[in-house]
Amino acid sequence: MTDERQPAGDGTGPGRGRLLLGGGVAVVLLAVIGASVGWILAGEPERSAVPGDSAPPAAASTSASAATAPPTTAAQPSGTRTSAPPGLTVPEVVGVDFEQARRDLRERRLGWRLVFGTGTGRTVERASPAPRTPVKRGTTVTVWVAGPAPAVTVPDVGTLSCSDAADDLVEAGLYPRYATGRQGPVTAQQPVAGSTARWNDQVTLTCGDKASTPPTVSTSPTP
Repeated sequence: MTDERQPAGDGTGPGRGRLLLGGGVAVVLLAVIGASVGWILAGEPERSAVPGDSAPPAAASTSASAATAPPTTAAQPSGTRTSAPPGLTVPEVVGVDFEQARRDLRERRLGWRLVFGTGTGRTVERASPAPRTPVKRGTTVTVWVAGPAPAVTVPDVGTLSCSDAADDLVEAGLYPRYATGRQGPVTAQQPVAGSTARWNDQVTLTCGDKASTPPTVSTSPTP
């Protein structure tokens, strides 16, 4: 009896070709699907900055914010006046008698400090701050005198108030020193009135009412 089944063949027939073609199409479809899924999961890739891009970098944003910030308003003058009147300067005291220099300083309401030298004469050699220097009222000007301090007679201030006594001493070229405060009348002075002193010497003043001695209370002996 004859076997009517077809032989298996060598695998090069039309069936084998269709199988290979179908498998290739499947592989391509899977690759496309995988790429699409990966693109969706990864999201839109970051765009690189290019000229004209609508999203400037962070540094540019900061600069723009600083450029658009409102300008700082300058502080207005307070209008407060200083203690230096316009044009107040140290007077021309160099080359003049030191007493005249002191008067010129007092007229401008400036302080003074006399420094006497070892030479001769009463003229001022230099001053600090220098003449014509702008200063504030109350500034002390140091004045250097060529010669030594002259002699002066100590005034009698024993009948004056402490403040008036101090003014008289300063006028005479002396300086007060307070032993018991600056209130009340002068009760004592040292050196005494009429003594000889020199410019810049100190006179000690005792001011205030004399303390009264309390009365002594006697007690009767106990019997």
